[in-house]
Amino acid sequence: MNGSKPAQSTNILILGLGGIGYYLAKRLVHEGYAITTIESERDVIRHADGVLDARLIQGNAMSIECWREAEADKMDYLIAVTNNDAVNMMACLIADRFGIPRKIARVRSLEWGGEDSFLSADDLKIDLIIHPEELAAQEIYRLIKLRAGNEIIDVAEGQIQVMATRIHEKSPLAYRKLKDISKEHREFPFRVVAVARGITTLIPGGEHELLPQDQAFFMASNENLPRLMGFTGVEQQKRHRVMVLGGGLVGRRLAELLGKTVEVRLIEKDERSAQELSFELTTTEVLHGDGSDSNVLVSAGLLDMDTFITATGENETNIMSCVLAKHLMNSPNGKLRGKQGKCIALVNKEDYLVLAATMGSDIALNKKILAGNEILKFIRRGELISVAHLHGFDAEVVEIAAAPDSPITRKPLSKLDPSYYGKIMIGGIYRDGVWQVAVGDTHIQNNERVIAVCLSPQLKDVQTLFSA
Repeated sequence: MNGSKPAQSTNILILGLGGIGYYLAKRLVHEGYAITTIESERDVIRHADGVLDARLIQGNAMSIECWREAEADKMDYLIAVTNNDAVNMMACLIADRFGIPRKIARVRSLEWGGEDSFLSADDLKIDLIIHPEELAAQEIYRLIKLRAGNEIIDVAEGQIQVMATRIHEKSPLAYRKLKDISKEHREFPFRVVAVARGITTLIPGGEHELLPQDQAFFMASNENLPRLMGFTGVEQQKRHRVMVLGGGLVGRRLAELLGKTVEVRLIEKDERSAQELSFELTTTEVLHGDGSDSNVLVSAGLLDMDTFITATGENETNIMSCVLAKHLMNSPNGKLRGKQGKCIALVNKEDYLVLAATMGSDIALNKKILAGNEILKFIRRGELISVAHLHGFDAEVVEIAAAPDSPITRKPLSKLDPSYYGKIMIGGIYRDGVWQVAVGDTHIQNNERVIAVCLSPQLKDVQTLFSA
């Protein structure tokens, strides 16, 4: 990769098959990379053996013999994602001695790897350091600072944006086909590029109908985003009152980021931790209490809040507290004056993401997926210009260039192979020096850059469609 090797000839060594490691291995195997893993737990190896088409080595990540068995000297990448920061950092030094050119490490502590740290990333021979909790806090911070508190993804260097919004029963878009919506709003180009319905993510066509409770993803140019927000009924004001449940690494860091410009109240269940946080977070009001109790939430001022965020270490607490908060914030007793209070849930179990999104969370985030996707972007950067994941749903937004004489260049979009329908949608194209929304009669030319949306398992199909 990196502009030199195709996936099929790229060898990757992954240390640790926990959350991040397993997610990465599964995605990379599907995309055609040659994967070798070292994992100490026999039960983890046994589970992976029936799922992953990879070379699995049971052993200690610090055992040089295991590295030799893995043929480390033939690897192009090391990805060290064990649960031990010290092991991950040491592994990169070992990888450097084996001659592995690119090293990636998951490090929870922010004390290591920064420019001002005692040991920098260069000192540790690490090309990419991943801080999962910092990634989660930064992403929630970005979402809070958006005009709508909805998910908005910047692609094409911010010139094209994907906005997510929930379709409500009284929405003018409910029970209408996408082709009819497009015909009615010809004043500016946009596309519905994905629809999350229940536990299913759809790449829709013109005949698809939007239904209440659908999460619809609209693509438009940056200059047309306000108009798009207008006709979809999305609020454009910034949100300034935020309640955070959980004072762990994510909650604490989020309060630090938001506290300078936003009113933040943080609820922590552990009394000692709450006391410590109250001294550390000088711009945040810290309260001690059980955030799964409606009386505690109301007493803490939930009804005055614009956004509620759950960042505890317990999936069930995060999901159910969001359901409870959503009900309370949008009840007749709420003080949002007709606006919809937003709920964001940190969900540590991948299988619960869609559940969280369908039960009440406007956005569901997973640290493992955030970290994994940062690593994937680093590895793929030679083939795909950029990749963004739709939070909580099994879909990707991809920026990619059309290779000369690739399948995508041979016909207009409306006449592509029907096998791609429902799997891949071309949303935008860079032409004549500007990004524009693609339509059915758009004919992509050699070397043109394109924004595509696809289901995550179809990312390899996108690469095939755009390759010679």
